[in-house]
Amino acid sequence: MADPTVPGQTPPSSESLGSEPPRSAEITFSRGRLRFRAIDSGPADGEVVVLLHGFPQRTSSWDAVAPLLHAAGFRTLVLDQRGYCSTARPRGRRAYRLSELVGDVLALLDSANLPAAHVVGHDWGAAVAWGVAAAHPDRVRSLTAVSVPHLAAFRRAMIVSDQLLRSWYIGFFQLPWVPERVLTSDGGPAERALATMGMTPEMIARYRSEMVADGAVPGGLGWYRALPFASPGKATARVRVPTTFVWSDHDPALGRGGAERTAHYVDADYRFVEMSGASHWIPEERPAELAEEIIARAQS
Repeated sequence: MADPTVPGQTPPSSESLGSEPPRSAEITFSRGRLRFRAIDSGPADGEVVVLLHGFPQRTSSWDAVAPLLHAAGFRTLVLDQRGYCSTARPRGRRAYRLSELVGDVLALLDSANLPAAHVVGHDWGAAVAWGVAAAHPDRVRSLTAVSVPHLAAFRRAMIVSDQLLRSWYIGFFQLPWVPERVLTSDGGPAERALATMGMTPEMIARYRSEMVADGAVPGGLGWYRALPFASPGKATARVRVPTTFVWSDHDPALGRGGAERTAHYVDADYRFVEMSGASHWIPEERPAELAEEIIARAQS
């Protein structure tokens, strides 16, 4: 078996982890009136990797990746983020500004008595991870961003590439009530769109359970609805921590324009990984390859 602690070697599959169930516990912490939950798993003495999910998903989106990190000796903290966690769903669009989302990650680190951690995010989770690394580089040992490029690169791509057309749904999500009805319709256009984007029937079933049935759709939309209140700041500054950006060429939502411009906004060791043929849902579709990149970055 390959040694997962050696850079460049492929991490073992989840089938090879042995019969003993891994250590896993749900932890809770507060930030103001909000109470968050996170899944703390893997070796208790391992270096910590914070995993941040995107929209429209929750902590289960990392279920195939986390065991591979545990096998390599890492401990994972998977955060159920603001608007998704049932006890952390504030009202009002301003409550979902990027500065607040970044603050939630810092509160998680503080609750676990961690001065810093490796930070990994997919989709909106990547946007938050970029924000944490830019505004608080002292709290980030390494960054692995998946699918969503640096926010300044994304904004530039909206002007000079086809990214604006790809992001049409952001404007739709600004409408009141209508997006909620579309996204919660059983078997409706939202589920068909997710399938077109590459979600499997099993993933769509989780969407129905974790997002629709649990009432997390309005909170997830809050992240988009806070965008008009965004202002340039430290969270969109240049990143000065070791960074890997993973992007897939069959992602209909995020084009090559932002992906290729991201390198201009990282003033540290940087690696761009293009996963050929993969859809937007990289953590579920290519977990072993993604875990290998996370491990390589954390060990670099």
